[in-house]
Amino acid sequence: MTIDYRNIITLEPGKRGGKPCIRGLRITVYDVLAWLADGITEAEILEDYPELDATDIRACLAFAADREHNLTAIV
Repeated sequence: MTIDYRNIITLEPGKRGGKPCIRGLRITVYDVLAWLADGITEAEILEDYPELDATDIRACLAFAADREHNLTAIV
């Protein structure tokens, strides 16, 4: 099942330089992806950032996958 990230990932020009954030928080999609790439587990992220939940992390992954798919389609 593909997650619909559109209600989770938000873009606000004045927040974090307009980068995609999670539910209006100051945590960016990039932050979450970088933590995962660094080997930090989902459980560790959720422990360190209790304002997040597992759906938020999956939304970041879905957003990144969709963005990558759209970039490749353009080239």
